[in-house]
Amino acid sequence: MSSKEFFTLAVDCMGGDHGPSVTLPACRHFLETHPDARLRMVGRAEDLAAFKHERAILVEAAEVVGMDDPVEVALRKKKDSSMRVAIELVKAGEADAAVSAGNTGALMAIARYVLKTMDGIDRPAIAGQMPNFKGGGTTMLDLGANVDCSPEHLLQFAVMGSALVSVLQGNESPSVGLLNIGEEAIKGNEIIKKTGELLRSAGKSGDLNFYGNVEGNDIFKGTVDIVVCDGFVGNVALKASEGLATMMGGFLKSEFSRSIFTKIAAIFAYPVLNSFKNRVDHRRYNGAALLGLRGLVFKSHGSADELAFGVALNRAYDAARHELLSRVAARIAHAAPLLNSQVAVADNLANPAATE
Repeated sequence: MSSKEFFTLAVDCMGGDHGPSVTLPACRHFLETHPDARLRMVGRAEDLAAFKHERAILVEAAEVVGMDDPVEVALRKKKDSSMRVAIELVKAGEADAAVSAGNTGALMAIARYVLKTMDGIDRPAIAGQMPNFKGGGTTMLDLGANVDCSPEHLLQFAVMGSALVSVLQGNESPSVGLLNIGEEAIKGNEIIKKTGELLRSAGKSGDLNFYGNVEGNDIFKGTVDIVVCDGFVGNVALKASEGLATMMGGFLKSEFSRSIFTKIAAIFAYPVLNSFKNRVDHRRYNGAALLGLRGLVFKSHGSADELAFGVALNRAYDAARHELLSRVAARIAHAAPLLNSQVAVADNLANPAATE
């Protein structure tokens, strides 16, 4: 754990579907419950002027990245956006981590452009938690940053995810599962089969605690601590998880609006159903880490309410306090021989003339 006296977060107060109406009250509550935290509140002066706190500094940014802005617009034309200014504060060392509920594609592009990737990492990944039936969360990556991934990329994701879980959950040897259509090693396409081979090699070298292949239901059963997949599959699973809590909330409301007999049954079932709804509430697991960058950046869900955005702030704070960045770098350095050998093999396969 870091010996620093204060930990500073740069908050994009304008991002997301709700902007300051959610981010400001969440920030106030965060400051009240974290006496060793400071905030750099980034946004338009007129929207943030009313926010006053002795451990908060307002940083003006004239522009806002819209949720539907193309990545090119956010990256090239909105250089004074609250999102970019927050990330630049991390690069300048004025903040330990940045938090935004804004456009995911823009956040990843800006973060990668400003902060650059770590040595040994080809692509950053989005890592977040999915609720499971054990009452905790299964960490999953990638959740949407990389639609097409090579086996080498998935190996890097597994190493980074292991560092994340070891830091935020105190589990030094988290189990890693590879998402597949079956548990058997012979199943899956060629990319998944090759990834399985790499992860088994990483397990033998002590770089990972590789469990093996897992299926979709294992995410919610909590079979493993970490599930690795490409961003397309991960994002679909994430949206399905978020929809589950919404469905449960709607179900509970509808049952109380039916006949007297249904209402009576619902009254008795309500405690169990409500407990399940709370357990799978995606707000409790908000705050995905953008792993593989030379700085800490956390992504809140765009539709986050005050509770959910507060959870994202807490995760960024915990990551800074437990020195996630250096822990990821150490894991990558330890796995470098394996990672580099696989990259070399991939390059030779892609450019056979180079070896002649």
